[in-house]
Amino acid sequence: MFPIRDDNPTLRTPVITWGLILANVAVWVLVEGMGSGQALGRAICELGLIPGELLQRIPAGTQLPIGDGMACVILPTPTWYAPLTSMFLHGSWLHLLGNMWFLHVFGNNVEDVMGRGRFLAFYLLCGLAAAFAQVAQSPDSIIPMVGASGAIGGVMGAYVALYPRARVHTFVFLFFLELPAFVMLGYWFFLQLAGSAASPSEGGGVAFWAHVGGFVAGLVLSRLFRDPELLAIHRQMTRLHFRS
Repeated sequence: MFPIRDDNPTLRTPVITWGLILANVAVWVLVEGMGSGQALGRAICELGLIPGELLQRIPAGTQLPIGDGMACVILPTPTWYAPLTSMFLHGSWLHLLGNMWFLHVFGNNVEDVMGRGRFLAFYLLCGLAAAFAQVAQSPDSIIPMVGASGAIGGVMGAYVALYPRARVHTFVFLFFLELPAFVMLGYWFFLQLAGSAASPSEGGGVAFWAHVGGFVAGLVLSRLFRDPELLAIHRQMTRLHFRS
């Protein structure tokens, strides 16, 4: 299931959503060298989140192979900033583009009813919640975690809480369907739960528990971060939009 767009108008330009997309692209280009071997490996080792390193469960000096003859060396002190920096890293072009498209589709409407400052704080908190959910599930893991999908999972959790019946145009196999948000995003969440049950740790390189943790955090935090006045204006505008 892949979202194409939603029928959900916005009040104003989603500055933070676009800023986050640009920040992720900039990190990919300038820090990760657009996936070039050495730059990518160095960024993952220095800025990615390794649960066993963060919790100091892996002896300092241990070398963790990450492919192409490269290895991460475990430091004697954990990098406290890794849960934050890891959410701006990606492992491939496909990883980056998929995440940024989901943020593009769902982020603007969530930002709309939170306000820009609140939305930025919300996004970062969801990303941290996602990271710590995966760390709690796999505290001894030696696999570096990178990607914005946990934070974006939070955005999707907020979206379904705020707009459960918004129509999302979705590509499913060979068909284009128009589905309510609670169906499309509920199915996505079900897939993450199924993946986490089948692979208690990172299965096939996918941190399912980070996705689950981010989504749940988004559901909960959306009630705290939404602006009731902005939400009322948005709902009124939506009613007028569909009457016209």
